[in-house]
Amino acid sequence: MNVLVTGGAGLIGTHLCEKLLDEGHRVFCVDNFSSGQKANIVVLSNNSQFTLIEHDICIPLTVDEKIDQIYNLASPASPLDFTTLSLEILHANSLGLENMLNLAKEHSARIVHASTSEVYGDPLEHPQKETYFGNVNSYGPRSCYDESKRYGEALIYSYRKRYTLDTGIVRIFNTYGPYMRPDDGRVISTFVVQALKGDDLTVMGTGDQTRSFCFVSDMVSGLQSMMESTEEGPINLGNPDEYAIVDFAEKVIAFTGTESKINYIPLTKDDPEKRRPDISLAKEKLGFNPQVALKEGISKTVDYFKGII
Repeated sequence: MNVLVTGGAGLIGTHLCEKLLDEGHRVFCVDNFSSGQKANIVVLSNNSQFTLIEHDICIPLTVDEKIDQIYNLASPASPLDFTTLSLEILHANSLGLENMLNLAKEHSARIVHASTSEVYGDPLEHPQKETYFGNVNSYGPRSCYDESKRYGEALIYSYRKRYTLDTGIVRIFNTYGPYMRPDDGRVISTFVVQALKGDDLTVMGTGDQTRSFCFVSDMVSGLQSMMESTEEGPINLGNPDEYAIVDFAEKVIAFTGTESKINYIPLTKDDPEKRRPDISLAKEKLGFNPQVALKEGISKTVDYFKGII
């Protein structure tokens, strides 16, 4: 098939493009490199089935060849981006998404959109089910991402109902692995890079806040299962294994053998206290079941960062 992946040079997008190529598909990678990395797709560019389209999805896109499937992953998503690329995030998840929905309509393609666990905000329900409406601050430092993703889900709902468009929504929880940006401000990349450099690990607040980390290969499998299904979602995708941030920092220190210490810094505004997906629906509808344990995933991630820093 001909598959278009927006945000194809990002963490998840790069792994997805690799997997699709391995399966024999023709892949069109769309990225404007606002947060994706050209270095991620250098090897892919040698494959004749791979086409890079350097393009901002906020501008309508024309593709002459028939597109069968669209994965919409294009949006800056790291905490640092919320400050430096706030308008770009808002536009990507509104104007950009609508352009991709129109492209899907033009090609009669199924489109799977990457929403996020951030639609739950700082959740009052734990773990988070798809039926939970969230606890989101619409006016704050994270609102550009949280609210644009919530708007995106509403936009997809309306397109699906008006145009009978074949759509799917997944809510992605914290994902990690090779091809992460070392400076993207996420917990795993920050801790691993700090440990490898021998710097202290910066833990926000008390470190009691929790996250659930999903290795990128598991996330890609979930995305593909969603694409091959007829489900509309939203469906949570993530690993329900939950860790306190301070405990995770200690694991990174032990794993890398560094002499780094933990340095506590003030917690940022609206940072969620807890984050853990209920993946019952994904298990039932998609057969989704994460396979990569944290120890294995961290090992692969550390090896990757050793090669680039």
